[in-house]
Amino acid sequence: MNRILNSRTFKTTVIAAAVGVAGVAQAQEREQLRIVGSSTVYPFASYVVEEFGATTEYPTPVIESTGSGGGLRLFCNGVGSDTPDITNASRRMKPSEFERCQENGVTDISEAMIGYDGIAFAQSSENDAMPVTREQLFLALAAQVPVDGELVDNPYQQWSDIDDSLPEREIAVYGPPTTSGTRDAFEELVMEAASEDMEAYGEAYTDIRSDGAYIDSGENDNLIVQRLSENTDAFGIFGYSFLEENADTLIGSSIDGVEPTPEAIGSGEYPVSRSLFFYTKNQHAEDVPAMMEYANLFMSEKMIGDMGYLKDLGLIPAPEDLREEQRNAIKNQEQLELADLK
Repeated sequence: MNRILNSRTFKTTVIAAAVGVAGVAQAQEREQLRIVGSSTVYPFASYVVEEFGATTEYPTPVIESTGSGGGLRLFCNGVGSDTPDITNASRRMKPSEFERCQENGVTDISEAMIGYDGIAFAQSSENDAMPVTREQLFLALAAQVPVDGELVDNPYQQWSDIDDSLPEREIAVYGPPTTSGTRDAFEELVMEAASEDMEAYGEAYTDIRSDGAYIDSGENDNLIVQRLSENTDAFGIFGYSFLEENADTLIGSSIDGVEPTPEAIGSGEYPVSRSLFFYTKNQHAEDVPAMMEYANLFMSEKMIGDMGYLKDLGLIPAPEDLREEQRNAIKNQEQLELADLK
């Protein structure tokens, strides 16, 4: 699963509820499925949640957008009715997260890659398109940058300070917090990739400036979209699906000469492409029977196939053979191993 594995927001209201009972909590005491995780995967998972609640005998699952890192923390807290059954992620689980799961007794996990997504760098459509390179994005957002051979605190205030071809506009970028899989992927695919080609650093550099040019906007990507309509000079970083959903008001930048399109994201040509995942806590499978039925519905061709419902929401489907492989991994509850994540 080494190829770049990769959202249109489905606007739906999903019941949010606190799950738990007084006294000793056991998984079998809860019939309602509990899902947490990525804000990027949330629109797709929400659609499946609605469909699951409408077409099965089970209660509509509880789903919460906590960010990839936040979801994995909750998921790995342990086993029992006060912990989630499934967590969504817009990046792969980290070895350190897997090890924490194991330490807390979450020892049987399955991984499902649901499809592809790209990270969009976008602005209000009131502006002209602004093509960028990963190096220009890095120089705009890095905490320290090379000037005359020395690393200094980022002095750039306007895009034109970086390159004369860029507009004389203040650098203001709304983006995700450190708990977000989108932030993780941006740091890896943009910051690391650009800095590795710069002699001044000597190694990958991912520190993002904290002087106000980068504005941490929380886990709600829709809030970033809203802010771009209010501040038309600013840019935002979020999943491609949110760009597609708001194509009437937003315009995405090409990165390294490649436009953010489903074809370019699915092929890996778009340089800021990634995979989307969910993880099941198989130790809950027997006592929370809704878990596997929901997971199998999510992985069905009806949802993630070439003509699946989630494609209409912005998910870029994986190749058919990879979909089948991932579908079987969930159906057979194949156990994730630490070696799989390295």
